[in-house]
Amino acid sequence: MATVTFDKATRIYPGSTKPAVDALDIEIADGEFLVLVGPSGCGKSTSLRMLAGLEDVNGGAIRIGDRDVTHLPPKDRDIAMVFQNYALYPHMTVADNMGFALKIAGVNKAEIRQKVEEAAKILDLTEYLDRKPKALSGGQRQRVAMGRAIVREPQVFLMDEPLSNLDAKLRVSTRTQIASLQRRLGITTVYVTHDQVEALTMGDRVAVLKDGLLQQVDTPRNMYDKPANLFVAGFIGSPAMNLIEVPITDGGVKFGNSVVPVQRDALASATDKTVTVGVRPEHFDVAGADSDLGVEVTVNVVEELGSDAFVYGTAQIGGEAKDVVVRVGGREVPEKGSQLHVVPRAGETHVFSTSTGARLSD
Repeated sequence: MATVTFDKATRIYPGSTKPAVDALDIEIADGEFLVLVGPSGCGKSTSLRMLAGLEDVNGGAIRIGDRDVTHLPPKDRDIAMVFQNYALYPHMTVADNMGFALKIAGVNKAEIRQKVEEAAKILDLTEYLDRKPKALSGGQRQRVAMGRAIVREPQVFLMDEPLSNLDAKLRVSTRTQIASLQRRLGITTVYVTHDQVEALTMGDRVAVLKDGLLQQVDTPRNMYDKPANLFVAGFIGSPAMNLIEVPITDGGVKFGNSVVPVQRDALASATDKTVTVGVRPEHFDVAGADSDLGVEVTVNVVEELGSDAFVYGTAQIGGEAKDVVVRVGGREVPEKGSQLHVVPRAGETHVFSTSTGARLSD
C-alpha cells in the first residue's frame, strides 16, 4: 500500500495559457479513500489522469509512496484504473478479462485462475466467469472492471466516474459495495465524480475543485458543517444551501423582520456593509401562521419524500425576490401558494464575505 502526494502539480494543455489543474496540493494517506469532486471542466479527471501517467505534468511533482512518479510511464506506477465505460474486451470471457493484465505480465495460469476466482468471490461474480461481457448487465460489467483492478493488487486504485452509466437504484447499491470493498482491501483509492452525494457518502475525505483550483479538502462532515467558501457551500449538500445577501446590523444580521445573532468577530472581519448568510434547508424553523418573524416565503413547489418534504419558495429579501428551500416534516406539508414564516436557527448559520466569498464564521 502507499501514500499519494500531489505536490503543486500543474497541467497546462498545449495552446492554452490557463492551467487545467493549478498547483494541486493534496496528501492522501495510506489506505485512504479520497474523492475528487466538482462541476464539469474543474480539472478532477485531469488530476486523476496526471496521477495515472496519462497526462503530462507541467509543474510540481506527483509521488506514490516514496517514489517520484511525475515522469514515469503508466505501466511503472503500480496503479489500476477503473474507467467510466468499463473498457472490457468483448471477445473475452469475464475470467479472461479479469486476468488479462496478469497474463501479459507472464504470471502462470494456475496463479491467474486463483486470483481471478478470489476476486470473483469478493465481487459476487463466480457464476459469470465463463460469460462474455455482452451477456452481463451494466452493474455486473462494472464489477468485472473492478475485479480486473483487484487481481493486479496495485498500490493505488484510480476510479473515473465508474457509476455514471448505471441507473439510479443500481448506483446507490454499487457505491456501497465499492466503499465497503475498499475498506476491506485497504488499498489507497482516488475516486472522481461530479455527484456530490456520491462524494459525501463514499469518501474518507473529499476534495472540491473549481477551475483547476483546490477549494477545500476535508472529511464529508466537516465540509458539510464548515464549507470554506461560497462555492463549496453552494456545491456540497442536496438540496443546496440557501445563500442570501443580508445587511449587517447591531448584534447580528437582518433577516427579514428578525435579527439573527452572528459571532461578533465574523462581522468585524467583514469589509462590506452586507454579508452572505448560508442556511441549510433543515436549519430553518417554521414560525406560526400568525407570526411576523423572519421572512415570509411563498410556497411554489413541494417535494414530498415521505419522511420529510422540501418546500421550494420565494421570499422578498432586501427588496429582491430570492429562491428559498426549506425542509419540513412529512406530516406538516404546506399547500402550494400558501405562505410560511421561516427563521434561521441560531448557531446553524454560515457567514461569508459577499465580495471574496471566504468564510467569516467559525
